[in-house]
Amino acid sequence: MLLNVHSYYSLRYGTLSLERIVEDMMLCGYESAVLTDINNSSAVLDFIRLTKEKGLHGIAGMEFRNGNELLYIGIAKNQQGFKELNDLMTKAKRENIPLPNIAPELHHAFIVYPYGKIRPSELKENEYIGIKANRLNKIVTEPASHYERYVVLQTVSFHQKDYQLHKQLRAIDNNILISQLQQQQIAQPDEVMLPKVDLLQRYKDFPQLISNTHKLLQQCSFDVDFKEVKNKKTFTGNRYDDKNLLYKYTMDGFANRYAKNDKIAQERVMKELDIIDSLNFSAYFLITDDICKYARSKQYHYVGRGSGANSIVAYCLGITDVDPITLNLYFERFLNPKRKTPPDFDIDFSWNERDDIYDYIFRRYPKGNVALMGAMSTFRSRSIIRELGKVYGLPKAEIDRMIHEPEHMLNKNEVTNMILSVYNQMADFPNQRTIHASGVLISELPLTNYCALDYPPKGLPTAQFDMYVAEDIGFEKFDILSQRGIGHIRDCRKIIKQNRGETVSTDNPHRFFKDEKIAQQLKSANSIGCFYIESPAMRQLLTKLQCDNYLTLVAASSIIRPGVASSGMMRAYIERHHDPSKAVYPHPVFKEQLEDTYGVMVYQEDVMKIGHHYGGLDLADADVLRRMMSGKSRNPEKLQEIRDKFFNNCKQKNYPEATSKEIWRQMESFAGYSFNKAHSASFAVESYQSLYLKNYYPLEFMVAVLNNYGGFYNRKVYANEAKRAGANICLPCVNKSIYNTTIEGKDIYLGFDCLLNVENNLAKHIPEERKRHGDYISLENFILRTGAGLEQVIVLIRCGALRFTGTGKKELLWEAHLLLSGNKDQKPEHNLFENDAKKPVLPKLESSLLEDIYDEIELIGFPVSATMFDLTRSDYKGTATAKDLPNLEGETVRIVGDFICDKDVRAKNGQRMKFGTFFDHNGDFIDTVHFPNQLKQYPLQGNGVYLIQGRVVLDFGCPMIEAEKCAKMPLKPDPRSV
Repeated sequence: MLLNVHSYYSLRYGTLSLERIVEDMMLCGYESAVLTDINNSSAVLDFIRLTKEKGLHGIAGMEFRNGNELLYIGIAKNQQGFKELNDLMTKAKRENIPLPNIAPELHHAFIVYPYGKIRPSELKENEYIGIKANRLNKIVTEPASHYERYVVLQTVSFHQKDYQLHKQLRAIDNNILISQLQQQQIAQPDEVMLPKVDLLQRYKDFPQLISNTHKLLQQCSFDVDFKEVKNKKTFTGNRYDDKNLLYKYTMDGFANRYAKNDKIAQERVMKELDIIDSLNFSAYFLITDDICKYARSKQYHYVGRGSGANSIVAYCLGITDVDPITLNLYFERFLNPKRKTPPDFDIDFSWNERDDIYDYIFRRYPKGNVALMGAMSTFRSRSIIRELGKVYGLPKAEIDRMIHEPEHMLNKNEVTNMILSVYNQMADFPNQRTIHASGVLISELPLTNYCALDYPPKGLPTAQFDMYVAEDIGFEKFDILSQRGIGHIRDCRKIIKQNRGETVSTDNPHRFFKDEKIAQQLKSANSIGCFYIESPAMRQLLTKLQCDNYLTLVAASSIIRPGVASSGMMRAYIERHHDPSKAVYPHPVFKEQLEDTYGVMVYQEDVMKIGHHYGGLDLADADVLRRMMSGKSRNPEKLQEIRDKFFNNCKQKNYPEATSKEIWRQMESFAGYSFNKAHSASFAVESYQSLYLKNYYPLEFMVAVLNNYGGFYNRKVYANEAKRAGANICLPCVNKSIYNTTIEGKDIYLGFDCLLNVENNLAKHIPEERKRHGDYISLENFILRTGAGLEQVIVLIRCGALRFTGTGKKELLWEAHLLLSGNKDQKPEHNLFENDAKKPVLPKLESSLLEDIYDEIELIGFPVSATMFDLTRSDYKGTATAKDLPNLEGETVRIVGDFICDKDVRAKNGQRMKFGTFFDHNGDFIDTVHFPNQLKQYPLQGNGVYLIQGRVVLDFGCPMIEAEKCAKMPLKPDPRSV
C-alpha cells in the first residue's frame, strides 16, 4: 500500500534510513513498498536487497520534481521500467533541462500524479492519480468512473517526532532561516508510516482505491541478481579469446620480468591465470592492461598499487612494478574463489594527466556504459552545528563557541540546547551526492539499468550510488587516481633533458634498491619532495629506523598509519628492529610467519597469515576475515561464522583460549588501519624513484616539485631545499621566466605562477609574446607588447620582474604611473608611446633590502632575496642549531626557527597539543612538541620566526625539542608603511 516512500537519500528532506524503513514495514504490517526518493535512485538497489533479506517485497521507484513542485511518482513494473525511470531523470540532468510536467510514454512503469495535477480523462493506460486521505472528501461527488484511475497515496518521509528535523533539513537545503520556510518547501506533518490497519480504515469507504493499489503493486516485480558481476563481461567479444589473450600478454611480460627456468614464478602465473579465468575476471585484467598501454603510449608515468600489486599477472603485464614473489605477497589478498565482493586495481597518474586517461576510457567504451563512481557526503560533527546554527540565525562567533567550547556557560540556552539535541540525530545523515575520488565503472549493460546518472560540473556522467552499493551488486570499479608525486618524476626527467641534455629513465626501479648513495640519503631522511616520505612524521620514522633498504621502507609505509602508531605497535616495531631479541611471539606460528616484522602485524596480509596458519582458516576465508575486520564488508553474520570457525579450529589444536582471544583482539584492532603489503611496496617503489632523482639531479627535481605545486609543504620549503642543494633562486623576470619555474644551469627562475596577484592570462602571455618577438627592451616596450594594466605592472615591478632595465623599483613605478595613468583597466593604444616626449628627471630615490623582503612576502608568500631571519629586530640565533641537537640530549636549549607547519593532535586526556616543524638559519629542520599546558600558555600562531626554549629529547636517535616556552620574535617595521 505504500507507493511513495522517501528515505534520507531524498537529501535534506527525508529522515529515515533504509534499515528503519524495512523495520517499520514489518512493525506496521506492510508486505510491500515502493522506494521513491526525490530525483534519484541511489538507494533503490540497497532497498531491494534489504527487503529481500527480510522476505518483503521491495519495489523500485522515483519521485520526480522540479524544485519544490511534485510532478509525478514513477513506479517500475520490472527492471526495464526501472531503466525507463532512470533514463528520464538522466536525460534531464545531462541536458540540464527541467523535467516535463507530463510524464513521457513509459512501457514498463506506472506513473502516479498528485491529485489536481491532471484530469482522469487525460491519463495514459499506465497512469493513475494518487489520493491522500485528507483529499478523499474532494472525490466524493466525482463520477464512479474516475475511481478506476485513483490509488491510495500515503507518502512516508519521517517519523512524527522527526518533523522538526525535516524542517531543519529543508531550511538547510534552501539556505534560509527556519522561520522563512514557505509551505511549498516542506512536507505535511502527516507524511508518516501508519499501521496498515489504520491506513485501510481511512480508505474503507473507497474500496476501489484499495483494490487499484493492490493491483498496481502485484504487477511489480524487481529481482536483481546481486551475485552476477555487472562489469563489461569480455574484452575481445568472448571469454575464450579473453583467456588466450591474457595468457599471451602475461607470458610476453614474464619473459621481461623473470628467468625462463623460474619454476616458482611459472607455477604462480599458471595458478593465478586459472583463478582469473574461473572467476571470469580476464576482461577486468585486459581492460586495466589496455588503460596502462594507452598511458605508456603517451609516455605517462603511472604507479599500479593496492591489492592488485599482489598479482604476478599484473606484474608481468606492467600494471604494477611490485614483484609478489620477492615480497611473498598472497594473490588471495586480491582475488580468491570465496571473495564475495569484486577486487579493484588502483592506478596513480599525474594530477594533470588523469583527465586524458578518463577521456580515453570514456571514448574507448560504449556511451552510457561508462561512468564515474558516485559517493555520498554526510553531515559530520562541526558541519551539523554550523548548518543548524545558520538556519537559526546565530552569529558566527556563537557557532564557533559551540564548536570549540561546547561546555561554555553561554551555550546553555533554548536554541543551542535544541541544536545540540539534534546533533546525534543528524550525525552521518547523507548530505550531498558527490564523486568518488577515483572510481570508474565500465558496465556490460547501460548503467541506467542500475541507477540514474548525475552530470556534475566536470561533465562526466556519475553513478548515483556509492562504492558500497556497487560492491553489493557486483561492480568492480577501476580506480584511476592522481597524485603530484608522479608529476615530480615525469617532469624531472624532462627538465634534466632540457637543462643537462641527459636522457634519464626511472624504469626498472629495483636497481635503485642497491644504490649506496640512495641508501645513505634515505637513512639521513633527506627526502623533502619525495612521495610519501617527506612529512615530518615520516622523516622522523626513517631516522628512528635508520632505514636504508627497500624492505624496511615498505614496512615504514604501513606502520606510520594512525592506528598502528596509536596502538603502540609502531614503537614496538622500532624497538625490535634495533634489537630483534626483544621480539615477542605469543605463539610459535608468529615467529614462523612474522619473524621478518619481529612478531608485529605490520600489513593487512599479516592478518591473513595468522588467520590461516594459526586459526586454520583457508586463505580465501582469511581474506574475507581481513575485509570484514577492516570495515569493508557489511555482513556481520559472515564475520560471526568465520569467528566461530577460527575459535573451533584453535580449540581442536588445543591452543590456550586466552591466547586465541588475545590474538583475535590484535587482529581485529589492527586490520582496519594498516596498508596491504603490496600497497606499501608500491609506495616504496615510487619513493625510490623520487629518491634517485633527488640524489643525482637535486635542482631539477626541486623545479619539478615546484611546478607540480609541491607536496606536503608550501613552496618556501622546496625553494629552501633547492637552495641547500646549491641553486641560485631568482625572482621572476619578464625576460627569463615562463609561467612555471625554470632552470638554467644552477639558476632557478621562479615562474609567474608563483605571484599571488598576477592574472593567469597575463602570466601566460608574457613568455608567449617574448618567444614570438624577442626580449623586452624597456618598461614602455613591455607594456606596449603585453597590454598589461597599471595594477599588474605595479605587481611585476615590485617583485623585481623588470630589474633587467637597470632602473630602480621606485623610478619604474613613477614611470608606470606616468605611462598608464587613466588607463588603469585598459590596454594601451599602440600610439601611446609614439612620441619623443622626454621623461621627467627624478631625484635619487632610496630603496632598501627590507622593502624588497616585505614586497616578496606579500607577492610571493616568502622572501627570496633574503630570509625571514633577516627581518628580525634581534640578530640572536639561539644557543644551538638543528645539527647540534643530536649531541645535546637532555639539555635545555634556546633555538630560533622559521615556522613551516604544525599538526594538531589530541593527548590521551583529550587535551589539544601540537607538533611543530621549523627551519633554523641554516635551512635545516627543527621538530618540536608542544604539550597541552605549554601550548595554552605559549601558543603557536602560524607564520613567523620563533624563539623556542625547551629540552632536547632523542627518540631512537631522532632529536626533538619539548617546548617549554616559545614566542614570535619581533620583526623590523615595514618601511613601506612609514
